[in-house]
Amino acid sequence: MNYKIKLEVFEGPLDLLLYLVKKDHLNIYDIPIAKVTDQYLQYLNLMQLLDLNVAGEFLVMAATLMQIKSKMLLPVEEGEGVTEEQIDPREELVKRLLEYEKFKEIAGSLRQKEVEQQEVFKRPKMEEAKEIGEDKDTYFEASIFDLINAFSKALKDIPKEVFYEVIKDKFTVEEAVHKILHLLLVKPELRLSELFKQAKNKMEIVVTFLGVLELIRMKEIVARQSELFQEIDIVRNKENIIPYDGRDQAEHT
Repeated sequence: MNYKIKLEVFEGPLDLLLYLVKKDHLNIYDIPIAKVTDQYLQYLNLMQLLDLNVAGEFLVMAATLMQIKSKMLLPVEEGEGVTEEQIDPREELVKRLLEYEKFKEIAGSLRQKEVEQQEVFKRPKMEEAKEIGEDKDTYFEASIFDLINAFSKALKDIPKEVFYEVIKDKFTVEEAVHKILHLLLVKPELRLSELFKQAKNKMEIVVTFLGVLELIRMKEIVARQSELFQEIDIVRNKENIIPYDGRDQAEHT
């Protein structure tokens, strides 16, 4: 597929690692490196499959994780004192994750203050909502990794025989964009998993997913969740969304 997309909302490798830690409620101070490395590589493979213009830093982090994983598999040598080789190989990575998470929390807090400042001279939200007739429920904005996770689940749900079907009709990203916008005219909200179920084959699922990413890039739609790491809904970009950084306030297990 000769289609490349770069999202403004695309996070980096540390964001992906934090996402994997929080999604499975892992202890950031004692990361099961083998499990996280395998999951990281799965996400990286999907991003490369989708030709998402993956930055080199993702590949560097993949190499770092595999190096740490190999060191963790080595037996600990007996002897006096703790040598450099016996220091926990995850120590530097954990330190980077904690520092990055703290940075994101501060950035998220500053962004929230900016939003609050912009609301100072606006009409009260209740009055505005009453006039427009819209619900002001709170939602969390889905990250690129939430979307990739949903995409991965959709691929797993495809019957094996579908992989061997001959695809006669070509389904382009432009057609996917048009289809999604048309569906949003009929229904104000679409469940992403249901959108994938309408696809006829694996290729159509891929193109549908790229269509969703393109519409997010164009700021035409918003992908949101009522709860973190749960089902994703897409709506036209007119809703009140909490920035993605808010999820980083979650406590470690």
